[in-house]
Amino acid sequence: MTARRAPIVDAGFRLLNVTHQAVLRVTGGRWPHTLWGMPGVELRTVGRTSGQVRSTMLTAPLHDENRVVLVASKGGDDRNPEWYRNLTVNPEVEITMEGRTRKMRARTASPEEKAALWPGIVAAHKGYESYQQRAGREIPVVICEPRSD
Repeated sequence: MTARRAPIVDAGFRLLNVTHQAVLRVTGGRWPHTLWGMPGVELRTVGRTSGQVRSTMLTAPLHDENRVVLVASKGGDDRNPEWYRNLTVNPEVEITMEGRTRKMRARTASPEEKAALWPGIVAAHKGYESYQQRAGREIPVVICEPRSD
């Protein structure tokens, strides 16, 4: 990606995030529950430099009671998303999904874990495969697991 295009991409993602949050607030969290066939997730991280809570709307291609899997694709951008950079510094996160908020610990999947998860991720949303091809970087897969505190 060119340096001139980066601000446009970032602005587009911010607009999408703000719009999704506004729709959830207006509908009392009733809509949209799914995006592109995957459950919508509100991820709260702590900013790595500001220390402030940051909220990002994402999707979870894979999830169960013991984990929520997120993909740091940024739509195939050549940079990691800010939310991913935040959780690598502070892995203590909160996730709201299907009206339930959970305290979780996030970690980057190992190469072996990513290889095992990737077919299910692509089955949930075929776009992830093209994002990986376009990104020019290894897109991180994040595994969020419940915290005990």
